Amino acid sequence: MSQDSLKARAATLLEHAGIRLDGSRPTDMHVHDERLYARVFAHGSLGLGESYMDGWWDSEDLPGMFTRILGAQLDTELKTLDTLLAHLKARFINLQRGDHAFEIGRVHYDLGNDLFQAMLGKRLVYSCGYWAQASNLDDAQEAKLDLICRKLRLQPGQRVLDIGCGWGEALKFAAERYGVQGVGITVSEQQAAFARQLCADLPVEIRLQDYRQLDEPFDAIFSIGMFEHVGALNYRTYFEVARRCLRNDGLFVLHSIGSNGSPGRPDPWIEKYIFPNSMIPAASQVAEALQNLFVVEDWHNFGADYDLTLTAWRANFDAAWPQLREHYDDRFRRMWRFYLAVSAAVFRSRRDQLWQLTLSPHGVPGGYRVPR
Repeated sequence: MSQDSLKARAATLLEHAGIRLDGSRPTDMHVHDERLYARVFAHGSLGLGESYMDGWWDSEDLPGMFTRILGAQLDTELKTLDTLLAHLKARFINLQRGDHAFEIGRVHYDLGNDLFQAMLGKRLVYSCGYWAQASNLDDAQEAKLDLICRKLRLQPGQRVLDIGCGWGEALKFAAERYGVQGVGITVSEQQAAFARQLCADLPVEIRLQDYRQLDEPFDAIFSIGMFEHVGALNYRTYFEVARRCLRNDGLFVLHSIGSNGSPGRPDPWIEKYIFPNSMIPAASQVAEALQNLFVVEDWHNFGADYDLTLTAWRANFDAAWPQLREHYDDRFRRMWRFYLAVSAAVFRSRRDQLWQLTLSPHGVPGGYRVPR
């Protein structure tokens, strides 16, 4: 197809979402390089993201534009070989075992603590906040941590496990507010070093460790924003590890992004530039992996809160860019803004959800009313 034909096809598709090429609305797309159309139709989301990184196009309201695109399901028109290969690789190759389990730490979480400190706010908590009664990011993150502790019914002296502890903020909160002692594991060297310093005066141990190596008793377990890196071929193993480590009367809270429908295909751009070897679980996959291991006491969805969280992160990132640009180039800035904008749109359009599952080994006697 000629460049003019590809442009006309793109304009027609975008019109279905209420988006115009070089229009005057904030959600319209402004094209700076006409090679964009061939690149996107050949490579789908990978071509769209890379062309944005290269400065070939812009939109004043990037999250709003992608909300329109996802709402109109235009992404289904851009299934390419890149998408198919990402799906096949995720389905048939275990990309999260052995040394691969640590790749996400090296590629993403070790980018630099300066970046995450600038973006995430008062606490380095890289997961969805709980905005039910919060009006700002810091309050939403504290509310989320407290909600998890209340769901677990934490008591002083209990031994708690954090699978995927990040920079240690959740364990620090639980130790200070609820008097527990804890173990946190991560696959990021920079996170582990930061978390050890953060929790230095608390009864908290931080390990650089694969979750599969765990085999010791805990009174409670939580895992916040780590399950997305486990991979479908390992879901059963993940829950088996959690079950063997949790005492019979303990509780487990799993906090994870989740997909609405059938198991999703990893996005090629996200896979290449942001979260390698990661995938969003479907409810059917989680339910199957839990069978005969845990009772689901509660399945809590507050996915719309992730839009608010990501919007706050994006504002923090933009405000901090004058300082961050000393260590990151402009292509990285465009890559990161694209990532945050698309992610916000995914939750704003309700394509993905945020789940908190409260699990018990045998069911809480008499039932369990989970706090909100």
